[in-house]
Amino acid sequence: GCPGVLAVLGLEAAAPGECELTRLLQDKLQYEMRLQYMKHYFPIDYTVQVQYEEVLRPSNITRLRNGTVSEAALRYLWFHVSSQAVLRIREVLPEKHPSWKYTQELCQLFDALGEEYSKYRQTDVEVVVADLVKLIHSAGAESRSKAVRPKALLDNCLKVMRMLYGVPCELGIR
Repeated sequence: GCPGVLAVLGLEAAAPGECELTRLLQDKLQYEMRLQYMKHYFPIDYTVQVQYEEVLRPSNITRLRNGTVSEAALRYLWFHVSSQAVLRIREVLPEKHPSWKYTQELCQLFDALGEEYSKYRQTDVEVVVADLVKLIHSAGAESRSKAVRPKALLDNCLKVMRMLYGVPCELGIR
């Protein structure tokens, strides 16, 4: 992105790069793909262990919005939670697994999004979000883990993404 573009837009607007990438993610996260790669290719009722903070649902977003957290900070949080979720799923997959390439593609999209977010400083986002992001990346929280199905992680990822980017990026809910 251009230097200073964040300052001009204010952090509320989504950058063009974010919109492009979330559109690509929306394509990759279509129901059929989530079902096939995250459910059918896994053992029945298979779960991955994630930290408590790594589960981000629409209800969490609604609560944070009511707590006057900026949209930009919410997107920043969604990015950290979702990219972490994809990593959690990838950790359990051998390279020969039929879902490996799919999670690899998701990882690449999140890496590209990470570039968009690397411009953010911790001071740009509200303390509540900065603290959550720190927790997500702190190893000590492992004790607070819960078992979640891979598909549920991506379902949340998509639902929250649509909440946060749907309007500014005109995602058109398919």
